[in-house]
Amino acid sequence: MSSPLWVLLALALLLAGGLIVLYNRLVAARQRCREGWSGIDVQLKRRSNLVPNLVRTVEGYVGHEAGVLEKVTETRARAQASEGAGAGARQQAEGELSTALLRLFAVAENYPELKADGTFLELQRTLAELEEQIQKARRYYNGTARELNTLIESFPSNLVARGFGFVQADYYEVEHAADRLLPKVEFS
Repeated sequence: MSSPLWVLLALALLLAGGLIVLYNRLVAARQRCREGWSGIDVQLKRRSNLVPNLVRTVEGYVGHEAGVLEKVTETRARAQASEGAGAGARQQAEGELSTALLRLFAVAENYPELKADGTFLELQRTLAELEEQIQKARRYYNGTARELNTLIESFPSNLVARGFGFVQADYYEVEHAADRLLPKVEFS
C-alpha cells in the first residue's frame, strides 16, 4: 500500500473513532438526564402519597374549610394524572399542588389545636423534607439537562446529535412565585 492510502485510512479511522466518542457522550448525557427526571418523579410521588394523610388529619379540625381540602385533593389527582406527561405538563400540575398545599398550611395557622397535633406536625415535617428533596432532584435534573443541551448545540457533537435524532431536554422550573415558597414548618 502506498503512503497516501495509509494516511486516508488513518484519517477515516480517526473520524470514525471521534464519531463514536461523541455519540457515546450524547447517550451518556441523555441517560443522566433521564435518571435526573426519574429522581424528581420519585420525590413527587412520595409527596403525592403524603397528601391523603395530611388531608385526613386536617379534616378533623377544619371541617368548614372543605373548599381548601377539596382543592388539595383535586390538584393531587391532576398531578397524579400528569405522571406520564412531559416536563411542562408535570410542572404545571405539581405547581398547582404546591400552591394548594401552601393554602392548606395557611388555613392550619388558624387552628392552634391542629398546629399542636403530633400527627400533623410529623406530616408537616415530612412534607418539608420532601420539598427539599424535590428541590435537590430538580437541581440535579436541570444540570443534566444543561449538559445534554450543551452537547446537542455544540460543534461538532451537534452534527452527531442531529444525525441520530437527539432532542433537547426541557428544564424543570418553578412557574409561579407562590411555588417558590416552601411550606412553613414550625416546631412549637
